[in-house]
Amino acid sequence: MIRKYPHLSAPIRLGRVTFRNRMFAAPTGATDITWDCCPGPGSRAFYENRARGGSANVTVSELVVHPETDASHMLHLDLQTPGALAAFTMIADAIRRHGSIPSVELSHSGQYAGTYLIDKNKKQGLAQYGPSDGTRSDGRPVKALSREQIAEIVASYAEKAALAKRAGFEMLMIHAGHGWLINQFLSPYFNKRTDEYGGDLTGRARLLLEVLDSVRAAVGEGFPIEVRMSGSELFEGGYTLEDGIQIAQLLDGKADLIHVSAGSYQFGFFDTHPSMFSDHGCNVYLAAEIKKHVSTPVATVGALNDPAQMEEIIASGKADVVEMARALIADPELPGKVMEGRDDEITRCLRCFVCMAERPLTGTRRCTVNPRIGRELDAPALPARRAKKVLIAGGGCGGMAAAIAAARRGHRVILCEKEAETGGILRSEQAIPFKKEMYQLGLTLTRKMELEGVEVRLNTEVTPAYAEQEQADALIIAVGSEPIVPPLPGMDEKNVIVVNDYYRRSTECAETVVVLGGGLAGCECAIHLAQEGKKVTLVEMRPEVAPDANIRHRPILMRMLEKLVDVRTSHTGLAVTPEGLLCRNAEGQEELIRGETVICAVGQRSRKHDALLDAAPFVRVIGDAVRPSTIGTAVYQGWHAGLDV
Repeated sequence: MIRKYPHLSAPIRLGRVTFRNRMFAAPTGATDITWDCCPGPGSRAFYENRARGGSANVTVSELVVHPETDASHMLHLDLQTPGALAAFTMIADAIRRHGSIPSVELSHSGQYAGTYLIDKNKKQGLAQYGPSDGTRSDGRPVKALSREQIAEIVASYAEKAALAKRAGFEMLMIHAGHGWLINQFLSPYFNKRTDEYGGDLTGRARLLLEVLDSVRAAVGEGFPIEVRMSGSELFEGGYTLEDGIQIAQLLDGKADLIHVSAGSYQFGFFDTHPSMFSDHGCNVYLAAEIKKHVSTPVATVGALNDPAQMEEIIASGKADVVEMARALIADPELPGKVMEGRDDEITRCLRCFVCMAERPLTGTRRCTVNPRIGRELDAPALPARRAKKVLIAGGGCGGMAAAIAAARRGHRVILCEKEAETGGILRSEQAIPFKKEMYQLGLTLTRKMELEGVEVRLNTEVTPAYAEQEQADALIIAVGSEPIVPPLPGMDEKNVIVVNDYYRRSTECAETVVVLGGGLAGCECAIHLAQEGKKVTLVEMRPEVAPDANIRHRPILMRMLEKLVDVRTSHTGLAVTPEGLLCRNAEGQEELIRGETVICAVGQRSRKHDALLDAAPFVRVIGDAVRPSTIGTAVYQGWHAGLDV
């Protein structure tokens, strides 16, 4: 048949196994790990969803091979723990029954043992091992592994590989990147050994090659082995792309797939996991260069979610396989939609890091745009016993999520939006390139409403009289929020732009700008304006900016602000003048912050909706109408409100 993305949809054979397309589900951590480090039923459902969605393979992450020297609370597999082998067998079966190839990532954290522990104090009691004696950046001492310990670790890779094969896994990944143990041995920054496991690259690569040989002996010829490596560590003192090429050449003919990632945990988290401030596919060049020097198929990874870009990567020979992690959290059905030419229905990852921030905080998985992630075992919504008339007030992301959910249950859904288009506050993101996926989310939800048969009435406000006229069985109030505009002198002048209206008035923005408000919206707008070459000052009355940013997004946000924007905290706005913003600084003195344009980004307040609370038998208030929050809160509450009708 003729496919829209023929190269991305083409099968590939690795070892003796054929994979149905070139889209692989990269390693993503389990969601419910038991106290004895077994995967729980939630993890099985999480990985099965990826297989059902069309991925050619699904890699379970991370199986710690040697708990004696890596006491991380991640997955363990042995015959001594009752139920461990059974739990892995159930996961492999759940993946395979949907036509996807189950794989598991064999890993050792080395000196970063305990990274994912929720109780961070517990890390202090863990022994940290690495190639050499040293001290971590947080002051924790690192002990060099002895030859005897290295031999035990190599043997443990083989043992876990054999058990994984016995459980039904048909592929394995050896994690040799991102600053974990094997990468620490490869790195001249971490590896200062003078024995056969140190010195030149041949010595530093000895552990990797011994592990690969031991795993091969355990699983046999033809069983696909994938090696994940950093194409470059991307920090001073680490190994370079030229070294990465040599490492790949040592793997050539031994591994079945060379998976080229980037960066190192200590120095390059945002190289390994590119943020919204980075270009999509910013690490592809590493795989493309390595592919020129090896005959083994090469995979690339890193912020890939656009089928057109991924098709070009395969078609142009930059890589043989593309791998996705966050993109498949946002939409596990992405590969299947690509295969069927339904790419306009893909929900794109926002690269907001909510999925990665939640795990170290609560040990759960959450996604801004996918309300089912981490909750796959929740009872599925059954078709409604009686089709009802559902009226939704507001066409933002929450209202649209509610409409889709209710329509899928078989209800007649009418969504009213008082503006001329749906999307709500997401429309304001279209003028900021690194937030384009947020704007696209509005378009995708609109498309999904169309497919579900939702009746959309634009330029229509739901009032009590309108609700009375419609006589709906259920009313979902999703009227959202509106910007707070402080009553400062001059705030109504033409040189002031409310951040929500920036997309309409971006051409009016001058070359010097003051952004009033250091919340997430203000910070991201300030970064965008600075990237455009404008001189930007960010003013915040609190002692810190972006306290509402999650723990993964905030560090990169702060780094971008430090590099691009003049940030003034503990400054209170007093008045807008033609020259800029008059403030009171931390010392209590008046200070004029100069800027030809002032962007008002001081926050949002819920729109009034009390008159609608008794307008139908079933009423639910969601999203910013409850209190200003996040896209994720609105989508989650909207989705479940729609299911509850």
